Amino acid sequence: MDRLAAQEVMQAQGTVLVDFYADWCGPCKMQAPIVDMLSEERSDVKFCKLNVDDAPAIAMSLGISSIPTIMVVKNGEITYKQPGLMQKSELEALL
Repeated sequence: MDRLAAQEVMQAQGTVLVDFYADWCGPCKMQAPIVDMLSEERSDVKFCKLNVDDAPAIAMSLGISSIPTIMVVKNGEITYKQPGLMQKSELEALL
């Protein structure tokens, strides 16, 4: 993970949700509006998106091998990391 990502995600206070995606990924295109909607509703959570094609080293360092993958980090600790399309209610339950 590069310094910018580490600072924004792993060193952030509070909760951070990271959506790992690629532009060519169909399920990722379905996940994006769900994450976007939730980000508009939850100002207490930092939302980040990482295109795995643009940053493969970061994705590899975090063990991301399938997309879409949602990762939740709370006060620097990864509390959730699973691939697959998630519904809004499932994401809300994680936060």
